[in-house]
Amino acid sequence: MRTRLLLTGVALLTAAAGALRYTSVSQVLAFVVAGGSLAGLAWVVAFSTEQVGQRFGPAVTGVLQSTLGNLPEFFVVVFALSAGEVVVAQTSIIGSIFANALLVLGGVLVAGARTAKDGVMRFSVRLPRDNATLLLLATFLIVILSIASQSGSPAAHHVKAISIAGAVALLVTYVVWLADYLRSDIPTAPAPEGEATFSFAGSVALLGIAGVGAAFVSDWFIHALRPAMDSLGVPDAFAGLVIVAIAGNAVENTAGFTLALKGESDLAISVVKNSVAQIAAFLFPALVLVSLLFSTTLTFLLAPVFVGALAATALALWQITADGEARAFEGTALMATYAILAVVAWFQ
Repeated sequence: MRTRLLLTGVALLTAAAGALRYTSVSQVLAFVVAGGSLAGLAWVVAFSTEQVGQRFGPAVTGVLQSTLGNLPEFFVVVFALSAGEVVVAQTSIIGSIFANALLVLGGVLVAGARTAKDGVMRFSVRLPRDNATLLLLATFLIVILSIASQSGSPAAHHVKAISIAGAVALLVTYVVWLADYLRSDIPTAPAPEGEATFSFAGSVALLGIAGVGAAFVSDWFIHALRPAMDSLGVPDAFAGLVIVAIAGNAVENTAGFTLALKGESDLAISVVKNSVAQIAAFLFPALVLVSLLFSTTLTFLLAPVFVGALAATALALWQITADGEARAFEGTALMATYAILAVVAWFQ
């Protein structure tokens, strides 16, 4: 009963956010309600993910959750590109990588370590290592494009063509990895009966509805965010890299942290790590190809400061999670890295 009441509350809040989007009321009120709705939908995705995860292993569950959880990022970037906002589109994508890999994962590691009896969070090593490989591959493409651009190399005149070829290479690699990764999953025991347990079909349907709902609410949130940020004098890079990224990744924030607190380390890591891998090796290259449909195209050429931050992030992830163990201070270090990046973005 309690779960159904919460779901009803989230539905009503989402309806209110939609109504405020198309009225002339205060943008601040619309922003607050849309933010509350996004948080509520994030809880629904977290709940549905846990239900599905009780019937499948962490690989299938993590991929399913990250795919639906990343819908807001996809729509935000598409809306930005259609409006010609290339900077917002790029910072939204890389901001999502930073938010998941540093802030969200850091919080998950702290929560998991605090929950563990010996203060050490333990998880399967395959996904962190695979994730680091995919992120390093995407970083390689971004770094060499930046070097070519900064050095005046002849390749700098072919950024669009190189981005298209790189996008195809990343997508092929991701699909090959995903097929093998999903085959490694092992179904777990059925979920125990209880009032909060949904049927498998119901859980998947709820997960899909919440994911799509999060995409729409993200658009309403961004629509109200722009006037609010302009009135407060918040820089575009900070808005895209921090505020939009955190809002768009509310799903991973809630799901990963909740699962870590419950001691479900593998599923918590799978939710966050799959999202990082999917954004870097699937969402970003897919959006590069989709942008060819617009007058404003997206490429892998980023500002040097973000190129350096991305390379450092990939190395940090390898260093901290490749051994399958993490302590609270390592999670804190990831969050501190994100805090430093946020300050830089403010002055960017």
